[in-house]
Amino acid sequence: MVTTTGPIRIGVMGAHSTGKTLLLKRIEMELRGHAIPVARTGQLGKRAALIGLPKMQQHTAASTEWVIAQGIADEIAAAARPGPEPIRVVLADRASWDALAYFHAAQEWRQAPVNRLERERLRLLASTRGPKYDLLLATVLDPAFPVEHKHDYDARYRSLVDRYTHALLAEDEIPHQRVTSDPNSQARAVERALQLCLTKEPAV
Repeated sequence: MVTTTGPIRIGVMGAHSTGKTLLLKRIEMELRGHAIPVARTGQLGKRAALIGLPKMQQHTAASTEWVIAQGIADEIAAAARPGPEPIRVVLADRASWDALAYFHAAQEWRQAPVNRLERERLRLLASTRGPKYDLLLATVLDPAFPVEHKHDYDARYRSLVDRYTHALLAEDEIPHQRVTSDPNSQARAVERALQLCLTKEPAV
């Protein structure tokens, strides 16, 4: 067994409606099936909108900062959640770079002026969480995959988010696993997460 300090952290990021939440639910079900205590974070976009922050194409530096900071706080709180057994795995729905990809995409979509120092500051904020992820999964947009009619997504913006998601990971050489809409790709991601959690034990 490999020993690690604190809970194992698995993050997922990618464009909207590319299966992030469903992927984490599948991983959570597998872990619970092996009696592994797990906590999952999420709904950052919805919570940001509820307090009046812009989202999607209107994403700003302020909303980006809130999503990144709140996501970090949620992951810390999830790891410390009280219970009969300590949390062994934290599943983060929207890893820290996710908001950054949405922000870059929104700026390009709106053709907004680029504030280099602001973008670098947000990038540094997102990168502080990087070493905390034991596994990072990045979903890949499949334009042919149907989106529910209730979602009025802008196709160009969605494509930009996907492009920036993978560009940011490549530029910073961040270890990750790409997950496509192919069932085999998703099964491999679930299996890798499960094997990681079965072979790493938190330090006592």
